[in-house]
Amino acid sequence: MRIGELARRAGVSTRALRYYEEQGLLRPDRRPSGYRDYGEQAVTTVRHIRLLLSAGLGTAVIAEILPCVPDDTTVLAPTCPELLDGLAEERARITASMQRLAAARDILDALIATGAPPADRQPAALAAPAATAAPAGAAGRGAGQEM
Repeated sequence: MRIGELARRAGVSTRALRYYEEQGLLRPDRRPSGYRDYGEQAVTTVRHIRLLLSAGLGTAVIAEILPCVPDDTTVLAPTCPELLDGLAEERARITASMQRLAAARDILDALIATGAPPADRQPAALAAPAATAAPAGAAGRGAGQEM
């Protein structure tokens, strides 16, 4: 399939696919015309890339992981034992991030439960900024008035 179809099926932009190729995450074949040609497996690969990126992993780590996860049902961890220490570190980082997010969610839950004031009764510092009025005396300046 060509790049546009892969982008549509995987839910990403063609620019993202080109970036993944630059980073060594995707390796399309080339047609005689020079167009990229992706196999069916590329859709799954792109989904894995997106998932790992959303977890905060960098493209260098993802490039090491992808060969160990060829599809949605197979994990080849025994063939990639050299990655285990680095993966354990990444997992610990993700766990810490999840704990921070859970703590932030707990604070928001507590604020919501206490009945935070509706938007129309919020303190001015929390309200959306209003349109700013022209400074006093600014009206009429330069509008043909003589000094």
